[in-house]
Amino acid sequence: MSKRPEGALDSQMPDADQKRRRLEISENGDNAHLVHPEPHDHDHPANLIPSLCAKFWTLGWVTGTGGGCSIRDDAFGRSEGAHEEFGPVCALGCAADGPQEPGLPAQAAGRPALAVHPLFMAAFTKRGAGCCIHTHSHWAVLVTLILESQGPEKDKVFEINNIEQVKGFGRGHQKQGNLDYHDTLRIPVIENTSHEEDLTEFLEEAMEKYPDTYAVLVRRHGVYVWGDNVHKAKTMCESLDYLFQLAVEMKQLGLPWISNVSKVVTSSGR
Repeated sequence: MSKRPEGALDSQMPDADQKRRRLEISENGDNAHLVHPEPHDHDHPANLIPSLCAKFWTLGWVTGTGGGCSIRDDAFGRSEGAHEEFGPVCALGCAADGPQEPGLPAQAAGRPALAVHPLFMAAFTKRGAGCCIHTHSHWAVLVTLILESQGPEKDKVFEINNIEQVKGFGRGHQKQGNLDYHDTLRIPVIENTSHEEDLTEFLEEAMEKYPDTYAVLVRRHGVYVWGDNVHKAKTMCESLDYLFQLAVEMKQLGLPWISNVSKVVTSSGR
């Protein structure tokens, strides 16, 4: 049995104590807790990301060579490539070629940095996201193809309203509350590139043009979704996939994605 590094995390510690201890160890320059977290520390990114990716695989989101997830945690020290003003961040990727050890330069981890790393970092630095998920959902790809078939200038944004699942999305960065049933959800679409990291500039442009979006579709490729924390990112990613599948089936039935549905006035006046 391998010996736990001196001062390493104790799985019996309360969550607050575990996070404080991770920060203390990180400040002392000891990264052992990042590479070999305690197995019962379920919220540690090195444990949580593989668990999430396993679930995403069953949904067909990260099969073959595609898809992944990254979690930001202020307790883990700065990730390579993060802007100095952004402060502590940990970007841990889980994709087909395996996770990259958190908080360590790619060279120290003994493998090249993941191609999706700069895109995850865009969500962290531009939107203060706590988690970013990338999927190769075939429903997402089909939606981009349907939009493409509509011709130029009609293929740059996915829009849908008057569907209950729209309520799963926040109103926008630094805004309170979620969208209403009658609100229109808008997800911008960017064109795919031969190399994943080259998508970064276009992802950032889409974020600037659509400041309230929590996702960006990539034509013939998939989707990037982010949220303030893991729960919100996962909720919106699941909601999006539901809406993408629904949108494809609505198109097959000749039903429009944008509709004019009168608001029902209830006894409460809402």
